[in-house]
Amino acid sequence: MTSDTAPLLADALAAGTLVLDGGLSNQLGAAGHDLSDELWSARLLADRPEAIAEAHLAYFEAGADVAITASYQATFEGFAKRGIKHDRAAELMAESVELGIDAAVEAGRRGSKRPLYVAASVGPYGAMLADGSEYRGRYGLSVAELEAFHRPRLEVLDLVGPDVLAFETIPDTDEAEALLRAVRGLRTPAWLSYSIAGDRTRAGQPLEEAFALAADADEIIAVGVNCSAPEDVDSAVEIAARVTGKPVVVYPNSGEVWDANARAWTGRSTFTAEQVEGWRAAGARLIGGCCRVGPEAIADIRRTLTAS
Repeated sequence: MTSDTAPLLADALAAGTLVLDGGLSNQLGAAGHDLSDELWSARLLADRPEAIAEAHLAYFEAGADVAITASYQATFEGFAKRGIKHDRAAELMAESVELGIDAAVEAGRRGSKRPLYVAASVGPYGAMLADGSEYRGRYGLSVAELEAFHRPRLEVLDLVGPDVLAFETIPDTDEAEALLRAVRGLRTPAWLSYSIAGDRTRAGQPLEEAFALAADADEIIAVGVNCSAPEDVDSAVEIAARVTGKPVVVYPNSGEVWDANARAWTGRSTFTAEQVEGWRAAGARLIGGCCRVGPEAIADIRRTLTAS
């Protein structure tokens, strides 16, 4: 992304392992920004875009190769609830990618010699509802209805030119199928990442079936899991690699648990950088962290992968 000579992300994955960033929301929260809003980090696209660029830059400087944008909850419907009209909503979605690109360019100015990439986040339908249903799935919508929800924002993000679309925290196979339909015909490839519990999606489908949906999808360059407990990752990586033959993407939470009613994290962190060696051995080629995993942990992942 930082130069015309940088390899495509798919080619970079074929050559080695890349480090993803950590949780954007916790980095923004650590900087003092209030995210107690249904738009979550997407609110800052309008209010404090420079804060988002600074958060991306912090992760690049910690050793991340890939920044995931602040578009997880950026949808036309979600913005409309806040009185933001369609054209302005599209501008904000596009800006999420541009902020990631700006941060990659700045990291290059500050001395980074690695190719840096931008993944445009595409969260599930439940993220727009902001009621915790993103961790359950099964919203009562058909695959066609979910496809119609996702396609317009995919088209906006695609036009800006991210390196990849990050279909992330997907709770069930219905939504995965909808996204696989919605991405067809776009120029930007995607990865598909489920949120899981044990060896099943959050909605209860076996991971073998969930990953198999993407096995023959040329648009999908990686499959995996995110926003899940670290202890659930090992078997998921093995299943994803075996079922699809594609590179695996993995970025779990810290191990703490989100209480949707209290809108707070509970429990303790179980995430350690040493775990990534096993993930890479099993087929993971994009490795980072999600909620509650910050720049220090990403720096540890970079050091661990570089040393091993």
